[in-house]
Amino acid sequence: MTKRSPSPTESQYFILAALQRGPLHGYGIIKAAAQVTDGRVKLAVGTLYGALERMERSGWVASDHEEIVDGRARRYYRLTEDGDAVLRQEALRMQQAAAIVIGRGPSTFRVVPA
Repeated sequence: MTKRSPSPTESQYFILAALQRGPLHGYGIIKAAAQVTDGRVKLAVGTLYGALERMERSGWVASDHEEIVDGRARRYYRLTEDGDAVLRQEALRMQQAAAIVIGRGPSTFRVVPA
């Protein structure tokens, strides 16, 4: 039996999606998540770093490298193969769930009397 990874939270999903294009630092992830969702997802710094820590423990993301910018370390994160698989699995799950609703208009659902 194949072990199924838990589904990512919405924040984790968009963090993983942001990292699909390559390694990013924290602020870059926040900007990318806001951009791909037309501003709907606004990751708070605490949410971001808590999620990154959990996803790093799960093997979904990994530290890629660090840069020193204005005297401060800037850590970049990258998507791992496991993280990419989790992201794709969740995207497919959401697509299938949406297809049930979109593909079946209100006329195909029956209300069963209680």
